[in-house]
Amino acid sequence: MLRRIALLGMALLLSACNSIQVTHDYNPAVDFAQFRTWGWKDPAVQFLPDTPMVKNGLTAQRVVMALSSQLDQRGLTQAAPSAKPDLWVQTYLVVANRQEQVTHYSYDAGPWGGPWAGPWGGPWGGYWGGPAYAETRNVEYQVGTLQVDLIDAKDGKLVWRGSAEKIVDQDATPAERSAAISKAVNEIMSNYPPK
Repeated sequence: MLRRIALLGMALLLSACNSIQVTHDYNPAVDFAQFRTWGWKDPAVQFLPDTPMVKNGLTAQRVVMALSSQLDQRGLTQAAPSAKPDLWVQTYLVVANRQEQVTHYSYDAGPWGGPWAGPWGGPWGGYWGGPAYAETRNVEYQVGTLQVDLIDAKDGKLVWRGSAEKIVDQDATPAERSAAISKAVNEIMSNYPPK
C-alpha cells in the first residue's frame, strides 16, 4: 500500500511539472516589419540526438504543418521554391533524459488514528503515533524541447528564437501528439513579431 501511495505521489509530481515552459529571445535592433517571406532551411526539423529512437518523420510533419500555419497567421508568406526568402526557418527537436529524486512520507497514526491525527499520532500530538516512513526514489523521464530559429536570409544571422519544453508523454496517441505540437508551436510563436 505504501508503495502504491508513493508511486501515485510521484505521478502527481510529474504531471504537475508537465506544463509547457516557453522562452523567447530576439535581436532588438532588427526591424521585423521588413520580413515578408520565409522558407525552410534544410533540414526543416533537426532531431537531437540523431537516433532512430528520437528521429521521427511523423513528428517532423506535425512540426512543419503547425509552424507553417503559425507563420501564415503572422503575415509571413512561404517563398516559392526558386525564390530566396527574407527569413530562413529551422527547428530543432531535442530530447533529453532527466532524473529527479522524489520522497514520499507516511505516518502511522497510532492508537488515536483517524484523519485528524496528524503526523504525530493522537489528536493532541505527542509520541503516540508510530514512526514516519520515508521512501525516496529516482524518477527518470524524458523532456522534449522544440526550438524555432528565424534567420535573416541576407546575412545568415539569427534574429529570433523561441523554444518550448515539456515532459514527453510516451503513451500519447497520434491525435494527442498533434495537439501537443500545435499547442507548443502556438505558444512559441505568440511572441512573433516581438513587441
